[in-house]
Amino acid sequence: MKSCLWNCLLDLTILFFFVILTGFNPLSLTASAESEKAVASVPVYKFKILNIYPHDQNAFTQGLFFEEGFLYEGTGLNGQSALRKINLKTGDILKIHKLPQEFFGEGIVLYNDKIIQLTWKSHVGFVYDKNSFKLLGTFFYPTEGWGITYDGKQLIMSDGTANLYFLNPETLKVTRRIEVRDQNIPVTKLNELEYVRGEIFANVWLTNRIARIDPQSGRVTGWIDLKGLSPFKDSDNEMKALNGIAYDANNNRLFVTGKLWPNIYEIKLVPAERSGKDK
Repeated sequence: MKSCLWNCLLDLTILFFFVILTGFNPLSLTASAESEKAVASVPVYKFKILNIYPHDQNAFTQGLFFEEGFLYEGTGLNGQSALRKINLKTGDILKIHKLPQEFFGEGIVLYNDKIIQLTWKSHVGFVYDKNSFKLLGTFFYPTEGWGITYDGKQLIMSDGTANLYFLNPETLKVTRRIEVRDQNIPVTKLNELEYVRGEIFANVWLTNRIARIDPQSGRVTGWIDLKGLSPFKDSDNEMKALNGIAYDANNNRLFVTGKLWPNIYEIKLVPAERSGKDK
């Protein structure tokens, strides 16, 4: 009896010191499980088409933004890359600046009265006057250039990985970086970006999905499922992939398109379905 009591006391003593030294809390297992369950329930948004506008089907869309009633578009492919100003309703190209043959154009963004355009693998970006498209300068970055947007304070840039880089808009130097994750899994191939009401919207290359991202933590807060929007049967083909998000903040309008698509769509997000699987 004494031996049994002694052994029990010894076991409790060992457990006590184990908890103290390691900080282990058995209750944390339950809390962790509940946390994982909460994280797994990521909203998935569907869409409703409100309007359809014409789009140059030869435009290999890499960047898009809306400003004062017009769309601005950055296009890619060597020899075809350009910066464009577009009439939204007619699709007419009102102004164009073509990039030299060696550059593959990527994302574009407006900062004050300047337009900034990335290139894919050249590690160089261009800065233009918004009104004249006159080239004002260049800047350099060590990664590939994919998408870029502006949150009102900093530029936000993607490079095809799960990383997003925040840049000082004046110096164009990186100030911080976040990794985008969904349920603790990195979300790679982040492409064209748009800042929408406190969130980063990001096309995920070769998918029909747009990720909604918390700019502070990098956590995916929701998915926009645009399956069925592409006019092509082979919509997952990289030459015709979904890519292009523009937001009219004054009128709360969201526009999306894709590479070589004949249309730009104004869409409304349908209330989310809580699901951790159907993305």
